[in-house]
Amino acid sequence: MNSMDTSVTETPVVRLTPFTKVLVANRGEIALRVMRSARALGYATVAVYSSADTHARHVQEAGQSVLIGGPLPAQSYLNIPAIVGAARATGADAVHPGYGFLAENENFAQACRDAGLVFIGPSPEAMASMGDKAAAKRLMMDAGVPCIPGYLGDDQSEARLAREAVRIGYPVMIKATAGGGGRGMRLVHSEAEFVGLLRSAQSEALNAFGDATVLLERAITDPRHIEIQVFADRHGHAIHLGERDCSLQRRHQKIVEEAPSPAVDAALRERMGATAVAACKAIGYEGAGTLEFLLDAQGEFYFMEMNTRLQVEHPVTEAVTGLDLVALQLRVAAGEALPLSQGDVKFYGHAIEVRLCAEDADQSFMPQSGTMARWNVPDGLRVEHALHTGAVVPPYYDSMIAKLVAHGANRDEARRKMLLGLEETVALGITTNQAFLMRCVAHPVFGRGGITTGFIARHLDELLTIDDDTRARAWALAAVLFWRGTQELHPNQGATHRSPHRLPVRQRLKMGGLTRDTTLTHKGVDLFSVQWEGKSLLLETVALNQQEVRFVCNGVGERAAWLGESGDVLLRLRGQSFRVSDCSREAISRQHGAAGDGRLRASMNGRVVAVLAAVGDVVRAGQPLVTLEAMKMEHVHAAPRDGVLVALLVAPGDQVPPGRLLAEIGEAGGPVGPSPA
Repeated sequence: MNSMDTSVTETPVVRLTPFTKVLVANRGEIALRVMRSARALGYATVAVYSSADTHARHVQEAGQSVLIGGPLPAQSYLNIPAIVGAARATGADAVHPGYGFLAENENFAQACRDAGLVFIGPSPEAMASMGDKAAAKRLMMDAGVPCIPGYLGDDQSEARLAREAVRIGYPVMIKATAGGGGRGMRLVHSEAEFVGLLRSAQSEALNAFGDATVLLERAITDPRHIEIQVFADRHGHAIHLGERDCSLQRRHQKIVEEAPSPAVDAALRERMGATAVAACKAIGYEGAGTLEFLLDAQGEFYFMEMNTRLQVEHPVTEAVTGLDLVALQLRVAAGEALPLSQGDVKFYGHAIEVRLCAEDADQSFMPQSGTMARWNVPDGLRVEHALHTGAVVPPYYDSMIAKLVAHGANRDEARRKMLLGLEETVALGITTNQAFLMRCVAHPVFGRGGITTGFIARHLDELLTIDDDTRARAWALAAVLFWRGTQELHPNQGATHRSPHRLPVRQRLKMGGLTRDTTLTHKGVDLFSVQWEGKSLLLETVALNQQEVRFVCNGVGERAAWLGESGDVLLRLRGQSFRVSDCSREAISRQHGAAGDGRLRASMNGRVVAVLAAVGDVVRAGQPLVTLEAMKMEHVHAAPRDGVLVALLVAPGDQVPPGRLLAEIGEAGGPVGPSPA
């Protein structure tokens, strides 16, 4: 008998979890993106939607759809029982959470597991281990991942936290342990401001996440924000797909991302990638994930957090690797092994993504909502969106409405394509950050790859500045369009637009916060002189239809998208959008009610979440009175002048449109109650 041991070690049997129909528990471009890859692999798709999204594209394009609640996220897209019920009602056997809302909620992942649904993402246990920032840092330190020095303790008293901040050394970063998206985060520069900012961070964290617990970290001065994309399967394989540079941020929220990072060479990429993969294996991770790091000026990197989901910015990784990350998620969730090893990952060229947001950069990036009166996307870019001309952008959700992705053989080519694409994108009817993004990407600091997280704060004034030449052309073009519209609507009340006359036409036009008295003189067929405040432009319209105008201004020919809306002229010129109003027949002070009249109006479509004073209170100009919530951000509306609060016209929970009268400030000793309309 052969005494040699011939036993064979059995390979563990990996449980397969096949599925056929995927419910996407998200909305907008996120849902459309997931559905596209699901359908390509043969999966049927189900959409869920709120009452605000009844006519949304993701509802129209899904195989089936289920209304799950009212417009607020808590009523619908965060309503776990309703989403699980929608899966049962449609026969969906898998749920993809997208990359937001419930994507990092371990309770949702557990609810799917309990209902027998395949959750396309990591396990509830892995989510829980990374969901608490303090616990995640402890795990990462145990796994040998470099972390920023700080305080992770359970003692959350103000006195203890203040002592720990002194020990760490200022500047210090306060972070909500359950946080995300920049909420519950404050940078503290000195001991004198610590307690005030701590209370502010705790209050915001409690309102946003139901948990006021914070951690403290030493603030890394002017770092880069670098994240590593990882993938792992249940067969024990884990790989990374390189890095993304997400340093260009406002309010700790990313707006421009690129891959690869200009600051990461092959050696650093290998180090950071190996660290990310080791962290993945340390927690038994499965699916797509992202480890986020801060990179200092000396090339040292520190773990910040792990996002246990696919990121908004994943298309730049797809562009440089040629991989479909959603398809990989679906295969891993079904129990398949990753179809490639680390050595199979190759990188091609450079990719840049920008986030087009419905927000007003000139008004502290205040979220906007309303109807997209015209929407056209350029050729040559990948554009992820759920928009169309006439689409409604509701006030209840995130302000990001589209992502534009440019890919080139190198960074300069990708940057050129992005700038051209942004210039050619037409988004009229809702104020967006389109021009702001153009200025960011065109900035010489971005051009040389020198962006850090402090870039916007350092260069904000120049990033908000519209060049005088473009603004002047917009003034002149709007003046001509207003006049031509008047002539064509009332041909018997003066000369037609083809009848030369030299009588000046005086107009009072408003653009943004500026008002100009212009004089329009007809110089010939389709030729006009426009004058204001010592400026004079000669403008000739070459071709005009309801979509576009081609014109020559001071010898330079160009084109602009335009439309008339509610008596205004909307223009997109050189990638910048303008709304111009004709105020010739009314005093500009009556346009929305001047601040001096004591009337406080809503600056956006939003929900009242707090009323901070009572009728009869003596208030000071700038004192907070009403807080509105729009697109997951809170905006305080302050008293426009000193006086007495004589009328309060809203209550918590009210939904108000832009311009709605919220409160009135009267003179001390005056009558109480709203003034006559």
